[in-house]
Amino acid sequence: MEAELEHKYEVEVKAAEKMQRLTGAVKEELKDAGVVDEKGKLKIKGVSPKMLKKMKSEYVDCPVLGADTQFVRCFVCSNFQSRVRGTVLCKGNDL
Repeated sequence: MEAELEHKYEVEVKAAEKMQRLTGAVKEELKDAGVVDEKGKLKIKGVSPKMLKKMKSEYVDCPVLGADTQFVRCFVCSNFQSRVRGTVLCKGNDL
């Protein structure tokens, strides 16, 4: 039997009408996390290009930032625990 991950929030993943563009600040944050290559292309190890395209059109209402946030940003956040059936488990620590 698996032990449940410790988390503070369960956040629902929502689908947007169309793919959202990453802002400059978010791109810099992703570069610091090491998921954007030199050409500015988003590449996350272990995530297929097809899944990455789907992730770009999803967002969450982030309880830590208090605003809607693109799922890609949530995925690379230090508070991200897991995504299960359209729900993200978030640690809820300050950033």
